[in-house]
Amino acid sequence: MRKPRNDGDFPFWRLWVIGQWIVLAALLLFVAYTLRGQEAPREAVQRVTLSEAIHRALAPDGNARVAIVKEIAAQAKARSAQARADLLPNLDGAVSQSSQTRNLQALGINLAIPLPGFEPPRFVGPFNVFDARISATQQLFSISAVRRYQSAREGLDAARAEEEHARQVVTMLVAKAYFAVQRAEAQLAAAEATLALANELEALANQQKTAGTGIALDVTRASVQRSVAEQARLARETELTAARLQLLRVMGEGLDARVRLAEKMQPPLDDVPTLASALSAALGERADLRGQEARTEGARLLLASAKWERAPMVAAFGDYGASGNTPNRSLATRAVGVTARIPLFDGGRRDARRAEAAAKAREEEIRTHDLKQQIELDLRLALDALSSSRSQVLVAMEAFQQSELELEQARRRYQAGVSSSLEITRAQTSVEQARVAQIDALFRYQLARVDFAFASGRAETIVQ
Repeated sequence: MRKPRNDGDFPFWRLWVIGQWIVLAALLLFVAYTLRGQEAPREAVQRVTLSEAIHRALAPDGNARVAIVKEIAAQAKARSAQARADLLPNLDGAVSQSSQTRNLQALGINLAIPLPGFEPPRFVGPFNVFDARISATQQLFSISAVRRYQSAREGLDAARAEEEHARQVVTMLVAKAYFAVQRAEAQLAAAEATLALANELEALANQQKTAGTGIALDVTRASVQRSVAEQARLARETELTAARLQLLRVMGEGLDARVRLAEKMQPPLDDVPTLASALSAALGERADLRGQEARTEGARLLLASAKWERAPMVAAFGDYGASGNTPNRSLATRAVGVTARIPLFDGGRRDARRAEAAAKAREEEIRTHDLKQQIELDLRLALDALSSSRSQVLVAMEAFQQSELELEQARRRYQAGVSSSLEITRAQTSVEQARVAQIDALFRYQLARVDFAFASGRAETIVQ
């Protein structure tokens, strides 16, 4: 029979259960704290200026375009070294040890000895031949080889100019991407300001309705404006994310890096230069023009090399070594001389090479002339865009100030009850449009600055 429960007994089993729950909770808290301590720290946001962004892109581990043209310049340097080798001495060494047999009749040796019963040998060997020798050759007269080397040197100069031009292009791309992020940040800030204004006007409409001086339609209209402003802010956030990713891409940084711009778009300060001064500077500064002129000169030298292939070539040669049956029974031997090679007929190969080189030289001359015209066109368009965008910025800034004044006046009239919500909605829309127009005008001005600096061959002046 079960013993009746005594209410005076202390429930030790409950104390045991409570203790287990306390220990379990303490263990869970300890594990959570440990995992929190082991959590990888989140990378801090880096503030980047335009100058720093360009410097990162031009670093060896930055933009891929810079690394590629650097390797192309290394290839051109190697080709120049190969062409120079034709003008330097060529030294070879050889050692051989062989066991040989010979058929004398195959070599044209027919011995006839008038002795009865004697038959001259037709097969000799085996015999050992050892030869150790150093040979050298040196061209003494070859205008064609000299011109080829000079052409390769021009190719190296062209590759170096292309490397500099690529750095200019990367500078331009980074600057445009940086300004695109500036524009996206300014647009997001404008969208947030518009949303704050919409919230304020919606609250004002509710106050007017509560006070009996407004109607429900005004509240609905204000709510619609606030919803539109929220949608615009979300769209601007997406555009800012895309612009930042594009900036990281042209900088050569990882797309998971977290950067924030340290500079904002500034109004125009510099005056627009004249076309004559800009064109004169560009023809001396453009790296792509220097590279094209080097390629043109290289093509002319290749044509001269093809023409000089018909001239005689004079070279000196010599060798010195030891030959015999075995190394210890060898004797020193040598040969020294001069050779002249006079081209006579090669089936028209030299004429075909000369025609090809002439066509290549004419092609490069056409390219040089076309590039000069393109530079002038780029400068004219850049100067026109720079002047126009500068004026647009000034007009947009004035329009924005006027729209803000109009909005303030419409707000006071609406609060005084002497105007409807339509007037303040129109004023709100005008402020939003004027703010966006000002941001776009500043962005176009910055792009015009970049295009002008690049067309002038001085992209580095963007950060000045």
